[in-house]
Amino acid sequence: MFSSSRVLLARSAWKGPNVVSMPLRQAIANGTPIKTQARSATVLPQFVGVTFEIHNGKNYIPVTITEEMVGHKLGEFAMTRKPVVHKSTK
Repeated sequence: MFSSSRVLLARSAWKGPNVVSMPLRQAIANGTPIKTQARSATVLPQFVGVTFEIHNGKNYIPVTITEEMVGHKLGEFAMTRKPVVHKSTK
């Protein structure tokens, strides 16, 4: 498991985590996912159990936040590139 302090130190300590205001109370009450383009926002402990739709440049990818994701960035969980698939020659 990752140490949360190590992940948070990837950004300068004096800057603190990149926090973006999001409508958490409304999302928890309604059970609706939060659509966001803030890929650089740090996942906070308050986000656990909430579903986000993170923009990958083309589509919104649904991601449900778990305990292991705390301290990471939202963009790490929505891949921006497709996996390379090579044609097989027969």
